[in-house]
Amino acid sequence: MTTDVRPLSLLCELTYRCNLQCPYCYNPLDLDGYRDEIDTATWQRVIGEAADMGIVQLGFSGGEPTLRRDLSALVRTAAARGLYTNLITQGTFLDAARLAELVDAGLDHIQISLQAPERELADEIAGTVVHERKLEAIARVQNSPIALTLNCVLHRNNHDSIAAVIDLAASFGVRKLELANVQFYGWAYRNRGGLMPTREQVAHGLEVATAAKRRYAGRMEIVYVLPDYFEDRPKACMHGWGRAFMTVAPNGRAMPCPGAATITSLSFENVRDRGLAAIWNGSAAFTAYRGTAWMPDPCRSCDRREIDWGGCRCQAFALTGNGAAVDPACALSPDHDVIVALRETGSRHPTLVPRRMREATPA
Repeated sequence: MTTDVRPLSLLCELTYRCNLQCPYCYNPLDLDGYRDEIDTATWQRVIGEAADMGIVQLGFSGGEPTLRRDLSALVRTAAARGLYTNLITQGTFLDAARLAELVDAGLDHIQISLQAPERELADEIAGTVVHERKLEAIARVQNSPIALTLNCVLHRNNHDSIAAVIDLAASFGVRKLELANVQFYGWAYRNRGGLMPTREQVAHGLEVATAAKRRYAGRMEIVYVLPDYFEDRPKACMHGWGRAFMTVAPNGRAMPCPGAATITSLSFENVRDRGLAAIWNGSAAFTAYRGTAWMPDPCRSCDRREIDWGGCRCQAFALTGNGAAVDPACALSPDHDVIVALRETGSRHPTLVPRRMREATPA
């Protein structure tokens, strides 16, 4: 069986190991379940299959992908097949030697995350002392042939520093800055009560980012991503379920998005057992919410159904227990009051739980 849509991007989550303990991490809570990582040869086969399918962009992420010793070899495999490669990293292991390896392998782009512009706050959020190493990595990549994007996940504890984040990015000459309000999946969902920004913070952030876009026009692209919980219509999550993106987890499970494993009513196939194209075309999990036939009303009759594709299935499942429910982010959802209550009053669990690679119990 084949489909009339093909993926354009593959996210290779090489490992969920990480030396940071960020409470907003989207990685799954059961991190220990992903210790059996697929090997180099399997990843290289998957990369080749991705190129054969017409995928044009490959992301290497984690956890912290630079903890995989074979990262440069995987980049080299992807570059040889003409794929645009992006490394999504927190940067603490990007010393001069490692960066030189990645340049030599043909890496195109690096995205480095920043917890906050101030050292004390940044290290507090990361759960370890890494801020200065991150700044060194930003400068190192900025002086390399590899393109750089700086990313800062915004939440209640760092949102008021947004202007300083922009100034820091400008001081390094960064060409692209992503200011992404926290999305509540994995550890971020567990910690949503302590991470949820206030309405005032979100509005102020938008105002600051909009002014900065004008100020730095032509010098730095600034992207400010609003949180779903503060909008009345859902985003086209991943451009629609199973329509443009694929993710392969460290243990080989193939999914339409990084958070899909939380939908426990679905079973995801493994690239160890089946080829990437066969999973994309014929897997029940990939076809479950593809297109519009699965949609309930009001999605089915909405004139936005092929714009937002029903919103986020992971969010719908997390908040309603039903992956086919109307995304509660939509004001037309019968469950929209759940989102309203969470954004206005927060969770009953305001204490942040550090992300650690051990078994954890969902909130």
